[in-house]
Amino acid sequence: MNELVQAKIDLLSSKPGVYLMKDNQGKIIYVGKAKSLIKRVKQYFTRPQEGKVLRMVREVNDFDTIETLSEKEALLLEINLIRKYYPKYNILLKDGKSYPYIALKRKKDPYLKISYNDKDKNFKYFGPYPNSKAVYSTIDLLNKLFPLRKCQTLKKEPCLYYHLGNCLGPCINKISEEQYQELTEQITKFLNGDVSKIKQDTIKKMNEYSQNLEFEKANECKNILEGINEISKKQNIMLQDHISKDVISFSTRENYFSLCIMTYRNGILLGKNLFVLEVFNDINEEVENVIFQYYLNHEKPKEIIVSSKELASDLSYLLENKVICPSRGTKKDMLLIALENAKKGLDEHFLTSRLEDDSLALLEELGKLLNIKTPLHIELFDNSHLQGSYPVGALVVFVNGVKAPSMYRKYNIKDSSGKDDLKSMEEVITRRYTRLLLEEKEMPDLIIVDGGDNQIKVAEEVLDNLGLSIPVAGLFKNDKHHTSGLIYQNEVYQIDSKSRLFLMLVRMQDEVHRYAISTHRKKRGAGLTSSFLDQIKGLGKKRLEALLKTYPTKEDLEKASLEELKTIVPENIAQEIKNQLNK
Repeated sequence: MNELVQAKIDLLSSKPGVYLMKDNQGKIIYVGKAKSLIKRVKQYFTRPQEGKVLRMVREVNDFDTIETLSEKEALLLEINLIRKYYPKYNILLKDGKSYPYIALKRKKDPYLKISYNDKDKNFKYFGPYPNSKAVYSTIDLLNKLFPLRKCQTLKKEPCLYYHLGNCLGPCINKISEEQYQELTEQITKFLNGDVSKIKQDTIKKMNEYSQNLEFEKANECKNILEGINEISKKQNIMLQDHISKDVISFSTRENYFSLCIMTYRNGILLGKNLFVLEVFNDINEEVENVIFQYYLNHEKPKEIIVSSKELASDLSYLLENKVICPSRGTKKDMLLIALENAKKGLDEHFLTSRLEDDSLALLEELGKLLNIKTPLHIELFDNSHLQGSYPVGALVVFVNGVKAPSMYRKYNIKDSSGKDDLKSMEEVITRRYTRLLLEEKEMPDLIIVDGGDNQIKVAEEVLDNLGLSIPVAGLFKNDKHHTSGLIYQNEVYQIDSKSRLFLMLVRMQDEVHRYAISTHRKKRGAGLTSSFLDQIKGLGKKRLEALLKTYPTKEDLEKASLEELKTIVPENIAQEIKNQLNK
């Protein structure tokens, strides 16, 4: 502990707040919260430490603190500062989207849709569902089982679904409230886990089709029956109280902990979330922190069940939600199920490569290999085009060895330079770092381009013109076109293809390549589609937007039938689209 750190510790108060540990370059390497700043910060330097904490303490050259009015305020501030600075020793859950719901319109020709919030009172909501794929499968099955309207905007003529018997056709028929009520009640029962009547009806239909030698229809019923069984299998854990709840348990081993969050809605187990993370501080505080972060992005249920009374008390205050720790009964059994899942998650984690956990060590290895400071912030670039058409540039960012999708950027490249990869790289690098300079934002520790000497030289020239000194390396390939190492400052660094450093670099390369290709495909799809659709008379802006929303690429349009197109645009325009596609 140096004199500056000692002097600052002596001035600390016992109030709650946040502390920011800094290295000898003034870079924030850890952010933490404390009920008492002096107790928490002092213990780092007065107690024996080991592992990751010891490494952090050895790097600390200075620290700052921010006092808050409460521990809850400190926790919120801590998470905001972690998201701002990405300190290398902090745990931060990846930004998560909210879970989807299945929404059923209540009145006026009801229909089903997928929604990411439950605020519209015109809909009845089921979920949320942790498994998005399962939601799409379920709603697809429901649309086959129940003849509700499929078009969210009614047309003046029946669509393909009506002719297939999958829609009652409210566009041409007057459907009684009684019919709709019966359908919505059946859907509600189905989504609440009661599938018995639907199964019986489907089996009956399947047998009738078989007896009438209508084997295609019988097979369709068989597929539907399999779908029902698959969904009901996932809903086989039912609770009698029908209260929405999350059940949370954790397990620890060798300085790691696994946290399992099991999601129950309306008495049905919908899925689970599993997080395996390294322990850095007190295990209860680590668990508390992860749970708090989780509920910043996800719906809080009516009840949260945890395995510790202390945790229940702290979370009740922090989340302003009912949190309990049962000692017996059904809820205790649910905790045991969550615990088994947490243990299984740890087992699986220790059987895998655990590449994410070794990121800091691997980045240190990379820094030593290239003789640069540890590259905690790496930016990778790649370009994509189709014979010069629809060119795009892509940037992905890794902070502390972990993807940072919120920092990704895509660039539309001028068509004139589309075929010239070097010109494209020059344009993208110039735009990226000119912007960072203007916005006075932090520069990366290392830039990696997907190419050899020429790509590196272009990037270095751009940076030199901007007055920047950032190391630039290139991923090079062997004669079999397989990545085999790095080029840096005219030196070739062969890396063992079985090493963990090599795997990390390939993972980064795959990510930038994936992002570049997906960006290019979206641009190409929109360009190919709109280019010939613009020529069709009567296809105005609103109709074009509606069409491209459903069929974003030319390939999607080619697969669409005339009947399907007629549900979005008038018949004469739909026919002209098919004519243009045939040409």
